[in-house]
Amino acid sequence: MYRIKTLNQIAVRGLDRFPRDQYEVAGEFAEPDALILRSHRLDSADLTPSLRAIARAGAGVNNVPVDACSTAGIVVFNTPGANANSVKELVLGTALMSTRELMEGVAFVRGLDADLPADELNTRVEAEKKRFKGTELAGKTLGVVGLGAIGSRVAEAALALDMNVLGYDPAISVDAAWRLPSRVERMQNLTSLFNRSDYVTLHVPLLPQTRGLVNADSLRAFKRGAVLINFAREPIVEAGALRQALDDGQIARYIADFPVPELMAHPRVLLTPHLGASTAEAEENCAVMAAEQLKDFLEQGNIRNSVNFPTMHLDPAEGFRLAVINKNVPGMIGEITSALASHRINVLDMLNRSRDELAYSLLDCSEPLSEAVLEQIRSVDSVISVRAFRDAGT
Repeated sequence: MYRIKTLNQIAVRGLDRFPRDQYEVAGEFAEPDALILRSHRLDSADLTPSLRAIARAGAGVNNVPVDACSTAGIVVFNTPGANANSVKELVLGTALMSTRELMEGVAFVRGLDADLPADELNTRVEAEKKRFKGTELAGKTLGVVGLGAIGSRVAEAALALDMNVLGYDPAISVDAAWRLPSRVERMQNLTSLFNRSDYVTLHVPLLPQTRGLVNADSLRAFKRGAVLINFAREPIVEAGALRQALDDGQIARYIADFPVPELMAHPRVLLTPHLGASTAEAEENCAVMAAEQLKDFLEQGNIRNSVNFPTMHLDPAEGFRLAVINKNVPGMIGEITSALASHRINVLDMLNRSRDELAYSLLDCSEPLSEAVLEQIRSVDSVISVRAFRDAGT
């Protein structure tokens, strides 16, 4: 029986993916096999000896101590793309709100006296509506920085709105490249994209190289009067430099999902309270994806969408499955297979991959894996964890 500990309210549709005859799911376990969470912040004290995996029902894992998990051999999953449509719709919705001055127009109407006679009310509206004259998105140029699951959807939707779309992503994956519409013009550098775009939308992860990506220097490269949209991470944009660019008119408006005290009162800033993935559909999609990844790992040892371990999928076969996590050093495969051979266990199929300082092996073996052989493998230098499955086909 596997024990799954939930640390936030997780959509029932996701939790229902865990069969109750094989899984216990609750908010309290002293020694869980896996954690599933959303925004709950973990620290190293939460990494109990029993813990094998953590699934973040969302894309960002800044609330998970990933380095400590790697050292302990704990696989950390996220759910990239599960909330992509939710974020895409919010990006487009706020862009439309901004370009059509909808917030200002709504505030004006709410400030009118509801007891005014109809003729006077109509006169006031007709006289003042010119204050809220906007522009259309059609024909404008959108620069998309980051062409992953969200960025590619934003690009596609912008094309459907008759916008011209520029894209920049030096680390684009093959799958993402296939998803990208051919009408998106790939840019070779950010400076060119900033210089040509009426709107710039950010969809990159927060990494050392993306922190402060939009700063005083890069803001000078923007087309004057451009709109900057940030539904990625708050530190990607330097708030002080942005405020100066807003005051100078270099940037016409800033739209973001992260309230920052320095920008909250600025008249040309539109901030939402971290609503990117706050739809019922996105929460369900993330929960289902997180649950399925945990199940596949706990039951078969397969890994999909891990932020600290290599992707690994070995189809079920006859025999008895073994999973080994070790430091990525030479000679480990030989050590593992020698231990199996000393117990007259043949390897029927195997897969080994590494990622940075870690390596992971799945082996389907001809005989049941006794505690003696597991202990022999555990005793090998650089082995972090060893796990036996009942058999490879279940």
